[in-house]
Amino acid sequence: MISKRNLRVALDAMGGDRAPRVVVEGAVKAAESSKYNVILVGDNRKINKFLKFHDYPKDRLFIEHASQKVKMGEAAAVSVRKKRDSSIAVGMRLMKENKADVFVSAGNTGAVVVSATLKLRLLPKVERPGIGILLPSLKDPILVIDAGANINSTPMQLYQYAVMGTAYAKYMLKYKKPNVGLLNIGQEESKGIELVKGARAILEKTNLDFVGNVEARDIFSGEVNIIVCDGFVGNIVLKVAEGLAEASGQLLKRELNKALLPKIGAILSLPAYRAVRKQMDYSEYGGAPLLGVDGAVIIGHGSSNAKAIKNAVFVAGEYVEHKVNAHIVEMLEENEEKVKGVLNG
Repeated sequence: MISKRNLRVALDAMGGDRAPRVVVEGAVKAAESSKYNVILVGDNRKINKFLKFHDYPKDRLFIEHASQKVKMGEAAAVSVRKKRDSSIAVGMRLMKENKADVFVSAGNTGAVVVSATLKLRLLPKVERPGIGILLPSLKDPILVIDAGANINSTPMQLYQYAVMGTAYAKYMLKYKKPNVGLLNIGQEESKGIELVKGARAILEKTNLDFVGNVEARDIFSGEVNIIVCDGFVGNIVLKVAEGLAEASGQLLKRELNKALLPKIGAILSLPAYRAVRKQMDYSEYGGAPLLGVDGAVIIGHGSSNAKAIKNAVFVAGEYVEHKVNAHIVEMLEENEEKVKGVLNG
Protein backbone atom coordinates (compact mmCIF):
# COMPACT_ATOMS: atom_id res chain seq x y z
CA MET A 1 0.00 0.00 0.00
CA ILE A 2 1.23 3.50 -0.89
CA SER A 3 1.69 5.58 2.25
CA LYS A 4 0.32 9.13 2.17
CA ARG A 5 2.89 10.17 4.74
CA ASN A 6 5.64 10.21 2.13
CA LEU A 7 5.46 12.31 -1.01
CA ARG A 8 4.10 10.24 -3.91
CA VAL A 9 5.78 10.67 -7.31
CA ALA A 10 4.02 9.21 -10.35
CA LEU A 11 6.68 8.49 -12.98
CA ASP A 12 5.88 7.86 -16.66
CA ALA A 13 7.70 4.57 -17.20
CA MET A 14 6.96 4.57 -20.94
CA GLY A 15 8.19 8.10 -21.67
CA GLY A 16 11.60 8.75 -23.21
CA ASP A 17 13.87 7.41 -25.91
CA ARG A 18 15.14 4.54 -23.74
CA ALA A 19 12.03 3.76 -21.74
CA PRO A 20 11.21 1.76 -19.77
CA ARG A 21 14.74 0.50 -19.00
CA VAL A 22 16.37 3.80 -17.96
CA VAL A 23 13.17 5.04 -16.28
CA VAL A 24 13.04 1.92 -14.13
CA GLU A 25 16.72 2.33 -13.26
CA GLY A 26 16.21 5.99 -12.38
CA ALA A 27 13.13 5.17 -10.30
CA VAL A 28 15.08 2.58 -8.30
CA LYS A 29 17.90 5.08 -7.65
CA ALA A 30 15.38 7.71 -6.54
CA ALA A 31 13.55 5.32 -4.22
CA GLU A 32 16.82 4.12 -2.71
CA SER A 33 18.15 7.61 -1.96
CA SER A 34 14.96 9.34 -0.78
CA LYS A 35 11.86 8.78 1.32
CA TYR A 36 9.58 9.34 -1.68
CA ASN A 37 7.06 6.78 -2.85
CA VAL A 38 7.72 6.25 -6.56
CA ILE A 39 4.91 4.93 -8.74
CA LEU A 40 6.00 3.59 -12.12
CA VAL A 41 3.11 4.14 -14.53
CA GLY A 42 3.03 1.96 -17.64
CA ASP A 43 2.87 -1.56 -19.02
CA ASN A 44 3.48 -3.73 -15.94
CA ARG A 45 4.89 -6.60 -18.02
CA LYS A 46 7.51 -4.39 -19.63
CA ILE A 47 8.31 -2.64 -16.35
CA ASN A 48 8.80 -5.92 -14.49
CA LYS A 49 11.07 -7.16 -17.27
CA PHE A 50 13.67 -4.63 -16.11
CA LEU A 51 12.64 -4.21 -12.48
CA LYS A 52 13.49 -7.83 -11.69
CA PHE A 53 17.18 -7.07 -12.12
CA HIS A 54 17.13 -4.54 -9.27
CA ASP A 55 17.05 -4.90 -5.52
CA TYR A 56 14.69 -2.07 -4.65
CA PRO A 57 12.68 -0.93 -1.59
CA LYS A 58 9.37 -2.70 -2.20
CA ASP A 59 7.60 -0.55 0.36
CA ARG A 60 8.32 2.61 -1.67
CA LEU A 61 8.37 1.55 -5.32
CA PHE A 62 5.11 0.54 -6.98
CA ILE A 63 3.60 -0.10 -10.41
CA GLU A 64 0.38 1.37 -11.80
CA HIS A 65 -0.60 -0.41 -15.01
CA ALA A 66 -1.33 1.57 -18.18
CA SER A 67 -2.05 -0.34 -21.35
CA GLN A 68 -1.17 2.40 -23.85
CA LYS A 69 1.80 4.59 -24.71
CA VAL A 70 1.94 8.00 -26.40
CA LYS A 71 4.74 7.97 -28.97
CA MET A 72 7.07 10.94 -29.29
CA GLY A 73 5.84 11.94 -32.74
CA GLU A 74 2.10 11.70 -32.08
CA ALA A 75 -0.13 14.79 -32.19
CA ALA A 76 -0.72 15.88 -28.61
CA ALA A 77 -4.44 16.62 -28.70
CA VAL A 78 -5.25 13.45 -30.68
CA SER A 79 -3.23 11.21 -28.38
CA VAL A 80 -4.84 12.64 -25.24
CA ARG A 81 -8.31 12.16 -26.70
CA LYS A 82 -7.81 8.65 -28.10
CA LYS A 83 -5.36 7.09 -25.65
CA ARG A 84 -7.16 7.42 -22.35
CA ASP A 85 -5.21 4.57 -20.79
CA SER A 86 -1.78 5.84 -21.77
CA SER A 87 0.92 6.20 -19.12
CA ILE A 88 0.53 10.00 -19.34
CA ALA A 89 -3.27 9.87 -18.95
CA VAL A 90 -3.10 7.41 -16.05
CA GLY A 91 -0.41 9.49 -14.33
CA MET A 92 -2.59 12.60 -14.57
CA ARG A 93 -5.55 10.61 -13.28
CA LEU A 94 -3.55 9.59 -10.23
CA MET A 95 -2.86 13.29 -9.63
CA LYS A 96 -6.50 14.23 -10.13
CA GLU A 97 -7.67 11.52 -7.72
CA ASN A 98 -5.09 12.57 -5.10
CA LYS A 99 -3.26 9.25 -5.39
CA ALA A 100 -0.05 11.03 -6.43
CA ASP A 101 1.42 14.40 -5.49
CA VAL A 102 3.50 15.03 -8.59
CA PHE A 103 3.90 13.63 -12.11
CA VAL A 104 7.19 13.23 -13.99
CA SER A 105 7.50 12.35 -17.67
CA ALA A 106 10.28 12.32 -20.27
CA GLY A 107 7.73 11.43 -22.95
CA ASN A 108 5.76 13.44 -25.49
CA THR A 109 5.96 17.02 -24.17
CA GLY A 110 2.89 18.23 -26.04
CA ALA A 111 0.78 15.37 -24.68
CA VAL A 112 1.95 16.11 -21.13
CA VAL A 113 1.07 19.82 -21.50
CA VAL A 114 -2.36 19.15 -23.00
CA SER A 115 -3.21 16.39 -20.53
CA ALA A 116 -2.10 18.43 -17.52
CA THR A 117 -4.06 21.47 -18.69
CA LEU A 118 -7.24 19.48 -19.27
CA LYS A 119 -7.07 17.15 -16.26
CA LEU A 120 -5.48 19.34 -13.60
CA ARG A 121 -6.64 22.72 -14.91
CA LEU A 122 -4.72 25.95 -14.32
CA LEU A 123 -3.89 27.95 -11.23
CA PRO A 124 -6.17 30.92 -10.46
CA LYS A 125 -5.47 33.92 -12.73
CA VAL A 126 -3.15 31.89 -15.02
CA GLU A 127 -4.14 31.87 -18.69
CA ARG A 128 -1.58 29.42 -20.14
CA PRO A 129 1.05 27.11 -18.67
CA GLY A 130 4.72 27.59 -19.47
CA ILE A 131 7.73 25.28 -19.50
CA GLY A 132 10.71 26.59 -17.57
CA ILE A 133 14.13 25.28 -18.60
CA LEU A 134 17.43 25.78 -16.82
CA LEU A 135 20.45 26.70 -18.91
CA PRO A 136 24.06 27.15 -17.76
CA SER A 137 25.62 30.61 -17.73
CA LEU A 138 28.87 32.31 -16.74
CA LYS A 139 27.28 32.79 -13.32
CA ASP A 140 24.33 30.88 -11.90
CA PRO A 141 21.94 28.77 -14.00
CA ILE A 142 19.25 30.82 -15.75
CA LEU A 143 15.60 30.00 -16.23
CA VAL A 144 14.05 30.44 -19.69
CA ILE A 145 10.24 30.45 -19.87
CA ASP A 146 8.33 29.50 -22.02
CA ALA A 147 10.28 26.73 -23.79
CA GLY A 148 7.45 25.38 -25.91
CA ALA A 149 4.14 24.98 -24.09
CA ASN A 150 2.44 27.97 -25.75
CA ILE A 151 3.53 29.40 -29.11
CA ASN A 152 0.70 31.94 -29.39
CA SER A 153 1.29 34.09 -26.34
CA THR A 154 -0.21 37.41 -25.31
CA PRO A 155 1.48 40.22 -23.33
CA MET A 156 -0.51 39.16 -20.25
CA GLN A 157 0.77 35.60 -20.56
CA LEU A 158 4.39 36.76 -20.86
CA TYR A 159 3.88 38.77 -17.67
CA GLN A 160 2.50 35.65 -15.98
CA TYR A 161 5.55 33.68 -17.14
CA ALA A 162 7.72 36.31 -15.45
CA VAL A 163 5.82 35.79 -12.20
CA MET A 164 6.03 32.00 -12.48
CA GLY A 165 9.73 32.16 -13.24
CA THR A 166 10.37 34.51 -10.32
CA ALA A 167 8.57 32.19 -7.90
CA TYR A 168 10.54 29.18 -9.18
CA ALA A 169 13.89 30.99 -9.06
CA LYS A 170 13.24 32.35 -5.58
CA TYR A 171 11.93 29.23 -3.87
CA MET A 172 13.55 26.41 -5.88
CA LEU A 173 16.85 27.94 -6.95
CA LYS A 174 17.13 30.05 -3.78
CA TYR A 175 17.93 33.30 -5.62
CA LYS A 176 17.28 36.09 -3.11
CA LYS A 177 16.07 38.67 -5.60
CA PRO A 178 15.84 37.11 -9.08
CA ASN A 179 15.68 39.60 -11.92
CA VAL A 180 13.70 39.24 -15.13
CA GLY A 181 14.58 40.10 -18.73
CA LEU A 182 12.33 40.11 -21.79
CA LEU A 183 13.95 38.45 -24.80
CA ASN A 184 14.00 40.85 -27.74
CA ILE A 185 16.00 41.82 -30.83
CA GLY A 186 17.45 44.83 -29.02
CA GLN A 187 17.56 46.43 -25.60
CA GLU A 188 15.86 49.64 -26.71
CA GLU A 189 12.26 50.09 -25.63
CA SER A 190 11.17 50.95 -29.18
CA LYS A 191 12.38 47.65 -30.67
CA GLY A 192 10.49 44.41 -31.08
CA ILE A 193 7.06 43.16 -32.05
CA GLU A 194 3.84 44.33 -30.39
CA LEU A 195 3.77 41.22 -28.17
CA VAL A 196 7.07 42.16 -26.54
CA LYS A 197 6.23 45.87 -26.28
CA GLY A 198 2.92 45.04 -24.63
CA ALA A 199 4.55 42.68 -22.15
CA ARG A 200 7.17 45.29 -21.29
CA ALA A 201 4.49 47.88 -20.53
CA ILE A 202 2.94 45.49 -18.01
CA LEU A 203 6.19 44.29 -16.44
CA GLU A 204 7.41 47.83 -15.82
CA LYS A 205 4.48 48.43 -13.47
CA THR A 206 4.87 45.27 -11.37
CA ASN A 207 6.90 44.66 -8.23
CA LEU A 208 9.12 42.17 -10.08
CA ASP A 209 12.79 43.03 -10.55
CA PHE A 210 12.37 43.72 -14.26
CA VAL A 211 15.55 44.85 -16.03
CA GLY A 212 14.01 45.46 -19.47
CA ASN A 213 14.82 43.88 -22.81
CA VAL A 214 17.72 41.46 -23.26
CA GLU A 215 19.23 40.14 -26.47
CA ALA A 216 19.89 36.48 -27.25
CA ARG A 217 23.65 37.02 -27.01
CA ASP A 218 23.19 38.04 -23.37
CA ILE A 219 21.40 34.86 -22.29
CA PHE A 220 24.49 32.97 -21.15
CA SER A 221 26.16 35.93 -19.43
CA GLY A 222 24.20 35.20 -16.27
CA GLU A 223 23.41 38.86 -15.68
CA VAL A 224 19.70 38.07 -15.86
CA ASN A 225 18.21 35.18 -13.85
CA ILE A 226 14.95 34.73 -15.78
CA ILE A 227 14.49 35.14 -19.53
CA VAL A 228 10.88 35.53 -20.67
CA CYS A 229 9.71 34.76 -24.22
CA ASP A 230 6.91 32.99 -26.08
CA GLY A 231 7.09 29.22 -26.55
CA PHE A 232 8.07 29.39 -30.21
CA VAL A 233 11.16 31.51 -29.53
CA GLY A 234 11.97 29.68 -26.29
CA ASN A 235 11.99 26.29 -27.95
CA ILE A 236 14.35 27.57 -30.63
CA VAL A 237 16.65 28.94 -27.92
CA LEU A 238 16.64 25.53 -26.24
CA LYS A 239 17.37 23.58 -29.44
CA VAL A 240 20.12 26.00 -30.52
CA ALA A 241 21.75 25.71 -27.09
CA GLU A 242 21.63 21.90 -27.24
CA GLY A 243 23.00 21.82 -30.78
CA LEU A 244 25.79 24.29 -30.00
CA ALA A 245 26.87 22.33 -26.91
CA GLU A 246 27.03 19.10 -28.90
CA ALA A 247 28.83 20.68 -31.86
CA SER A 248 31.34 22.44 -29.59
CA GLY A 249 32.22 19.15 -27.94
CA GLN A 250 32.72 17.42 -31.28
CA LEU A 251 34.83 20.28 -32.69
CA LEU A 252 37.03 20.32 -29.60
CA LYS A 253 37.53 16.57 -29.75
CA ARG A 254 38.40 16.78 -33.44
CA GLU A 255 41.07 19.44 -32.86
CA LEU A 256 42.58 17.64 -29.87
CA ASN A 257 43.02 14.45 -31.90
CA LYS A 258 44.97 16.14 -34.70
CA ALA A 259 48.40 16.09 -33.03
CA LEU A 260 50.29 14.78 -29.99
CA LEU A 261 50.81 18.11 -28.22
CA PRO A 262 47.07 18.99 -28.05
CA LYS A 263 46.39 15.46 -26.75
CA ILE A 264 48.88 15.95 -23.90
CA GLY A 265 47.30 19.32 -23.13
CA ALA A 266 43.86 17.72 -23.13
CA ILE A 267 44.96 15.09 -20.60
CA LEU A 268 46.33 17.79 -18.30
CA SER A 269 43.10 19.77 -18.68
CA LEU A 270 40.73 16.86 -18.00
CA PRO A 271 39.53 18.15 -14.59
CA ALA A 272 38.53 21.48 -16.16
CA TYR A 273 36.81 19.77 -19.10
CA ARG A 274 34.85 17.53 -16.75
CA ALA A 275 33.77 20.48 -14.60
CA VAL A 276 32.50 22.38 -17.67
CA ARG A 277 30.74 19.30 -19.03
CA LYS A 278 28.98 18.82 -15.69
CA GLN A 279 27.71 22.41 -15.80
CA MET A 280 26.33 21.83 -19.31
CA ASP A 281 24.90 18.37 -18.62
CA TYR A 282 21.07 18.46 -18.74
CA SER A 283 20.90 15.41 -16.48
CA GLU A 284 22.23 17.52 -13.61
CA TYR A 285 19.11 19.71 -13.75
CA GLY A 286 16.68 16.77 -13.77
CA GLY A 287 13.66 18.19 -15.53
CA ALA A 288 11.72 21.27 -16.53
CA PRO A 289 8.69 22.38 -14.49
CA LEU A 290 5.39 22.91 -16.26
CA LEU A 291 4.51 26.13 -14.46
CA GLY A 292 0.94 27.37 -14.15
CA VAL A 293 -0.97 24.09 -13.88
CA ASP A 294 -2.83 23.29 -10.67
CA GLY A 295 -0.49 20.50 -9.74
CA ALA A 296 3.19 19.61 -9.87
CA VAL A 297 4.36 18.37 -13.28
CA ILE A 298 8.01 17.93 -14.30
CA ILE A 299 8.99 17.31 -17.93
CA GLY A 300 12.23 15.44 -18.61
CA HIS A 301 14.40 15.46 -21.72
CA GLY A 302 13.48 12.75 -24.23
CA SER A 303 17.01 11.35 -24.10
CA SER A 304 17.09 11.31 -20.30
CA ASN A 305 19.36 8.72 -18.71
CA ALA A 306 18.82 7.11 -15.31
CA LYS A 307 20.62 9.95 -13.53
CA ALA A 308 18.35 12.54 -15.17
CA ILE A 309 15.26 10.54 -14.20
CA LYS A 310 16.44 10.30 -10.59
CA ASN A 311 17.16 14.03 -10.47
CA ALA A 312 13.78 14.80 -12.05
CA VAL A 313 12.11 12.90 -9.20
CA PHE A 314 14.06 14.99 -6.69
CA VAL A 315 13.11 18.24 -8.47
CA ALA A 316 9.48 17.10 -8.41
CA GLY A 317 9.62 16.47 -4.69
CA GLU A 318 11.25 19.83 -3.96
CA TYR A 319 8.63 21.59 -6.09
CA VAL A 320 5.88 20.28 -3.85
CA GLU A 321 7.80 20.76 -0.62
CA HIS A 322 8.61 24.40 -1.42
CA LYS A 323 4.96 25.11 -2.37
CA VAL A 324 5.90 26.85 -5.61
CA ASN A 325 2.31 26.98 -6.88
CA ALA A 326 1.11 28.78 -3.75
CA HIS A 327 3.85 31.38 -4.22
CA ILE A 328 2.87 31.88 -7.88
CA VAL A 329 -0.74 32.59 -6.91
CA GLU A 330 0.41 34.92 -4.15
CA MET A 331 2.63 36.94 -6.52
CA LEU A 332 -0.12 37.22 -9.12
CA GLU A 333 -2.50 38.56 -6.49
CA GLU A 334 0.09 41.09 -5.30
CA ASN A 335 0.38 42.53 -8.81
CA GLU A 336 -3.26 42.25 -9.86
CA GLU A 337 -4.24 45.89 -9.33
CA LYS A 338 -1.07 47.20 -10.97
CA VAL A 339 -1.67 45.06 -14.05
CA LYS A 340 -5.31 46.15 -14.26
CA GLY A 341 -4.14 49.73 -14.21
CA VAL A 342 -1.96 49.16 -17.26
CA LEU A 343 -4.71 47.31 -19.16
CA ASN A 344 -7.34 49.94 -18.33
CA GLY A 345 -5.01 52.85 -18.97
